[in-house]
Amino acid sequence: MSTKRTNWSSTRRVLHRAAALVAGATLVAAGAIAAPAASAATSLPGWLSTQGSTIVTASGAPFTIKATAWFGMETSNCAPHGLWSIALDDGLSAIAGMGFNTIRLPFSNECLAAKASNSINGAVNPGLVSLTPLQLMDTVIARAKAHGLSVILDRHRPDSAAQSELWYTGQYSEQRWIDDWKMLAARYKNESAVIGVDLHNEPHGGACWNCGDPARDWRAAATRAGNAVLGVNPRLLIIVEGVERQNDGSNTWWGGGLKDAGAAPVTLAVKNRVVYSPHDYPASVFAQPWFSASGYPANLEAVWDANWGYLVRKNIAPVLLGEFGTKLETASDRAWLDALVAYLAKTKISYAYWSFNPNSGDTGGLVADDWRTPQKAKLAALAPILTPVAAPAPQPAPIPSTPAPTTTPRPSLTPTPTPTPTATPKPPTPSPKPSVSVTPSPAPTPKPGTGTAPGASAGITATWVPQSTWGEGYVAELTVTATGPVTKWSVSFDAAGTTAVSNAWGMRCSVAAGRVTCTGADWAATLAPGQTVRVGLQAAATRAPSPAKLTLSAS
Repeated sequence: MSTKRTNWSSTRRVLHRAAALVAGATLVAAGAIAAPAASAATSLPGWLSTQGSTIVTASGAPFTIKATAWFGMETSNCAPHGLWSIALDDGLSAIAGMGFNTIRLPFSNECLAAKASNSINGAVNPGLVSLTPLQLMDTVIARAKAHGLSVILDRHRPDSAAQSELWYTGQYSEQRWIDDWKMLAARYKNESAVIGVDLHNEPHGGACWNCGDPARDWRAAATRAGNAVLGVNPRLLIIVEGVERQNDGSNTWWGGGLKDAGAAPVTLAVKNRVVYSPHDYPASVFAQPWFSASGYPANLEAVWDANWGYLVRKNIAPVLLGEFGTKLETASDRAWLDALVAYLAKTKISYAYWSFNPNSGDTGGLVADDWRTPQKAKLAALAPILTPVAAPAPQPAPIPSTPAPTTTPRPSLTPTPTPTPTATPKPPTPSPKPSVSVTPSPAPTPKPGTGTAPGASAGITATWVPQSTWGEGYVAELTVTATGPVTKWSVSFDAAGTTAVSNAWGMRCSVAAGRVTCTGADWAATLAPGQTVRVGLQAAATRAPSPAKLTLSAS
């Protein structure tokens, strides 16, 4: 996702100022990160390649990528989310302990060029706040390696505001996209912990497969970019997602359609490097027609086979299911996940679960909102393909004698317009919520909003859920539930001291005369009867509001 659903996604250092590649292989932050423990380093698979539909190690042994996304480096924070609450090593240790062997690390081109990240708690992550986002990426890779985790780099968005349909925008050209990939390929050329590159997240809308239009042909663009990357480092896996609209007229998830890849494959100058990567989500994310078919969930295997599973069934190419996730709150979602896990187990397809982060708007994560408590039901559902292991003990990074001061959270850049929706509704990509807290404070007891929307057959209820506050702002969420079909809704509340809303997910917000008004947007714009969404905002303020009453409207 993006956010994923946005969509939302994940999607985002250890000491002092520089993190550099040390010739010979290991990434270390200059003067700060010791070499990883041997036990962790030796557990890594090293460079991978493909044989038919199998990913293999240098010795030819089959290898299944078992990843989860830790998003945030593609958002305006330019840092993995949650570092306001937990240490980087704690998150990586949790991921490894759950049984994953890889992290999918989303980023934006905008963040690659940024001079600073934000939302990192310096008391919890000493030294990280002084690093540029690119140096932070160095450190995430180094610490992941120390925990026995490989890394897939995921170009999730061009800028940090929204998911783009195509691999380029008016501000970020195709050449910029390719040049940034070549830079990263060179930067990690000697780091075998970086096993692959996901060229562009979720092509959709006008993106086509082998249509011959150079402005829209994703297969052709992936070929150009893949060859450019392999020209710098020929040992990387080139991960290619699908498209939304397939050549037979069928539609599927953003990035999910690979029905045409068998007849028109991505063929690169270096053989045995392409891994195809669809995305798949349940009915709670978007009501695809197969969820309401009479044979559900038994019909799912045929849907997957037709769109991408045939690549493995026919031994054409490996598949990495690049995103799948759910809050696991409905019977339909539970049936979907059970069927998908069984399918992955049977086909031995690699995967990347969305997401480790709990703040993915429509899927939640593998940990609770405290970023520590495991989501046991989800992990139990994943157990057939994910065997928890004792995480290797990494060599700790030294802590500076004087912790670096934390930075003041800064407003995010002005978002670029969201791409025009396609004729067929598309599931939003999960939208990571930008959350910031230098010194997190306990969240007060949620206060329910009062009042219902006008109309006997349509309305909403809402609950205010404080997240964190600091001297210059706050983050809060709202749970909004539809009591009938809703095509438009809004929530407003008094917020004296709030001067601006710098980020919002699932809604668009404005501030006027000490009052905040938010209207449902993107993946939360329309609601089905009984549907509940969790949306939120990050605001600049001298104090956080504590609204006793929310004014609600819906139609």
